Amino acid sequence: MKALLASIGIVLAVVGSTPSAPAGETSWKAGLAQIKITPETPVPMAGYASRVKPFQKIEHDLYAKALVIEDQQGHRAVLVTTDLLGLSRDVAEPVCERLRQKIGLTRSQIIFNSAHTHSAPTLKLDEDTESGFAPEDARNIVAYTRILQDHLVAVVTQAWARVEPVKLSWGSGVAHLAMNRREFTERGIILGVNPRGPVDRTVPVLRVDSPDGKLRAVLFGYACHNTTLTQTNYNLCGDYAGFAQAAIRERYPEAQAMFMIGCGGDANPYPRGTIENAREHGATLAQEVCRVLNGSLRPVNGPLTCLFDRVELPLQSFTGAELEKMTNGPSWQSGNAKAMLAKLGRGEKLADHYEAPVALWQFGQDLTLVALSGEVVVDYVALLEQAIGPLQLWTAGYCNDVFGYFPSARVLREGGYECRGLYTTTGFFTPAAQEIVISKVRALAQRAGRKLPE
Repeated sequence: MKALLASIGIVLAVVGSTPSAPAGETSWKAGLAQIKITPETPVPMAGYASRVKPFQKIEHDLYAKALVIEDQQGHRAVLVTTDLLGLSRDVAEPVCERLRQKIGLTRSQIIFNSAHTHSAPTLKLDEDTESGFAPEDARNIVAYTRILQDHLVAVVTQAWARVEPVKLSWGSGVAHLAMNRREFTERGIILGVNPRGPVDRTVPVLRVDSPDGKLRAVLFGYACHNTTLTQTNYNLCGDYAGFAQAAIRERYPEAQAMFMIGCGGDANPYPRGTIENAREHGATLAQEVCRVLNGSLRPVNGPLTCLFDRVELPLQSFTGAELEKMTNGPSWQSGNAKAMLAKLGRGEKLADHYEAPVALWQFGQDLTLVALSGEVVVDYVALLEQAIGPLQLWTAGYCNDVFGYFPSARVLREGGYECRGLYTTTGFFTPAAQEIVISKVRALAQRAGRKLPE
């Protein structure tokens, strides 16, 4: 591993040997912290239903990282990134409440983002053995999840206490490892390879510098599943995002590298299947991040405005007979249908909506960060550009509550795996959910002072 990172470091050194921060007055403060979240006890891995046994090896450690940002008026916010599949609201919201009690953070000041690596531990707060887990493994999953919640509180609290003057700047690049995975066949849309399909290959980069221009942190993004490693892998690993963060840290040992996944719900890395593929993708992404870091970046000014709200996303309604028929449909549909049918059998009412969080951070007129929840497909990048303008915009998915897939109206019309809907509970979204989210983001952007297109 060290030899690999050393070789990557040589490549990155060619990109640029001396970090250069844009000129300007220091108008921000930032606090940084990271904490290892690698399980000490083997637990089953998340992301592929076929894996119900614990991990066998640690390819590299997993981390939770916090970045606290404070503007000149003293407004603070914290972004937490994790090398995990995703935080559901059942896991994230108790952490937010503990942070409110501990340091006074309000919900609008917090964004959680998970890299969506499928080589991370399973998270659950109930000892569920219905998924095929052995009783001991189910207990270990719950124990790990509670420890993780403690770690998330700790990493934010540490970063909160470490704020120092910094400069912020940002830019973007491009990397070509993402591939649309919605392959059209005579049997319908399958999880495959679609070279003509849309993907977002943007690499947004936020640079955090000390007043003397020394790189202290880099936040970077990419819109692609961390699924280079498949269901045959039993090694804990951050996948391409983990290797990218490690490579950047090798190049800049004193800087904290943080990955924030974008709207990659319908994208997979290409090629995929081996640890070598994951390393190569990580090296490619890291090289582009370092190129952007040493290029011409735009200063980011304040003030910082943080908004958070929830939207009621409508769910499709079905009769028992319709659900019964769906249980014999494709796997992405049948599991949810069976769970909904079981609810009806217990006399429970099926939900007609799901309440999903939406967050927006506005940095003066220089940058807008939109944080969507769920596994968001690529269409939402263009939809938001149309709704609030394409410039100075960073759109992230998998934030605050990873409840399942959030398809666009187009994807729902076409069908396929990304239409599977909720997996932390039950239900399938309607096409109307798309416009509800877009309208909410536009309303938040207007409240935050972003200049909107007419």
